[in-house]
Parts: sequence; structure tokens; C-alpha cells
Amino acid sequence: MTSTTPAATAPHPRDLNPLTMLISVVRGIGQVDFMASPWTGLVFVVALAAGNWRYAVYGVLGSAVATLTAYAFGAARDRVEMGLEGFSGTLIGVAFVLYFGMSWMTTLLVVVGCVAGSVVTSALVTLLKPFNLPTFTAPFCIVTSVMLLAAPSFERIRQGRIGPALPSAATGRTALTWSDIWQGTFNGIGQVFFQNKWYVGLIFLVGLVVGSRIAAVAALVSSLIGLAVAWVLGAPAADIAAGLYGYNAVLVGMALAGIFVVLSPAGGVYAVVGAIAATGLTAALTTFFTPFGGHTLTWPFVLVTWSFLAAVPALAWLRRAG
Repeated sequence: MTSTTPAATAPHPRDLNPLTMLISVVRGIGQVDFMASPWTGLVFVVALAAGNWRYAVYGVLGSAVATLTAYAFGAARDRVEMGLEGFSGTLIGVAFVLYFGMSWMTTLLVVVGCVAGSVVTSALVTLLKPFNLPTFTAPFCIVTSVMLLAAPSFERIRQGRIGPALPSAATGRTALTWSDIWQGTFNGIGQVFFQNKWYVGLIFLVGLVVGSRIAAVAALVSSLIGLAVAWVLGAPAADIAAGLYGYNAVLVGMALAGIFVVLSPAGGVYAVVGAIAATGLTAALTTFFTPFGGHTLTWPFVLVTWSFLAAVPALAWLRRAG
């Protein structure tokens, strides 16, 4: 999900050897958090495996299918090599095995969903190019939202359906313990990949350090911001501790703090405002989607970051990176 605009040259079948393709698949996993480093991608695979080996398998499968689909259809070589065609597939893979359980049907859905996600990615690249906006995780959000809304109509998908907890109504304990705070901070980072174990979030943070120390700091601070905003507004402590109010803030904070906006004092304040906005929108979209059986996913991140990046040219103290 980096800000680099790829060349329009499509890869020739002989251009990318198997090793390059493998590295591209691993980079796709790291690009969920904007990191093009294959080492970050490998650490992220370890983090997913620490949560559950199924998440690692389906995350890699999703990135591989999406990357190979883009390559087969002739997507720009730079996008394929940098993993920009794989990250939405990674999230589709992890989300589907989480929501629908592990089965042959889930595997089929991941393959078909990632192929569809690759097409949606190309469509959004074209539509957003005049506005100089990246696709972010919008393809993942579109494909996964459609599947979650359609699932109740299909018995083979509904059987054994599981899924993560959603932010609940403002009931129960709202006072935070020290355990809620430190676990919630790491969980906010892990929930980008639907992981709610604090040590998994810590491994993801290590992966971010490998890719960019600035991004790692931005993720940590943004998770704390999401946690603090949710607490001030009176969200249930259990939801805060699970990181359900932090992960969209994490993505927005990283995106606006040096990756897509030049890092400066004004840019830092801008990133903080974006993280706060993402936290509020997380609650709003959760309330909106719940009656329909949908999920918030990373829609708050996509909508907030698109809006904030679109505003940058009109703001004299801010400048787009890249």
C-alpha cells in the first residue's frame, strides 16, 4: 500500500522468475501495513502463525492468488514486484478462514475472492489515478463485505461460521485496568490482521520495526490514540482491550505520518486528527453494518485516509510524500 505510482508497463511472462514472484507474495503480506520489505512480510507470517497456523496458511494463499492473478492479467510490473497486488488478498484469506472456518468451501471462496479482489484492485487503480489516491484496502473491504452479506443465503457457507467479536453497545465496565491498556495497545496493531492476542500484535510491531522504525512508532502511538479516544467516549473496556477501536487508527496514523504525507510537525498533528477520526468512524460504521450482518473491517481507515489525502493539496502546511 505504498504511495509509489507504478509504471504502466505490464510484465512479460519471462520478466518475473519464480524467486521474484515468491518475494512479491511475501511483500504483499507486509504491504498490509505499507511495508515493502520481504523481511517484514516474513515476520508478519510468523505473527499470523502465532495466532493460528490457519491464518498464516490462508494469508499466504490469499497473497499468492491475488499476486498471480494480477501477473496473469498483465498488471504493471512495479505493482506486482512491490506486493501492491497481494495485500488485499492476504486480508481476504485471513478474514474468510476467520469468519467461515477452515473447509474446502472456504479455500474455494478465498481463491475466487482473491481473483475478484485483483480485478477490483485494477478497477480502483484506474478510477483513483486522476485523484492521486491509492486503493488501500478497499478491494478487500468490498469483496469481504459482499461475501459477509451474501453468506446467510448459502447453507454451505453458513455452517460452522465463526467470526471475531464486534464492538458492543456501551454497556459494562468502562474503567480501564493497566492490563487493558497494554494489551489493548498491542491488540490494536494485531487487529489489522484480525488478531486479538497481545503477543501476536507485539510480533507485528517487531515486523514494523524491521521495515520502518518511524512506521512502528506511528503504529504504537496511533493504537494508544484509538484506545484513549474510545475510553474518553465511554466504550466498553473489553472492546478497548481487544483492540477493536485501535486498528483503523493504526493504519490511518501510519499512512499520514510519513508514508503518504511528509512527516513534519503539522503532518504529525494531521495524523493524530486522522487517528481520532478513524476511531469515531469505527463506532459509527459498526452501528451501521450490524443490522445487515456486515462488519466494519478497515472501511474507516479507507474512508478517512482518502478524505485526508484528498485535502492535502488545499492545505499549505502539508505536502504529499513521494
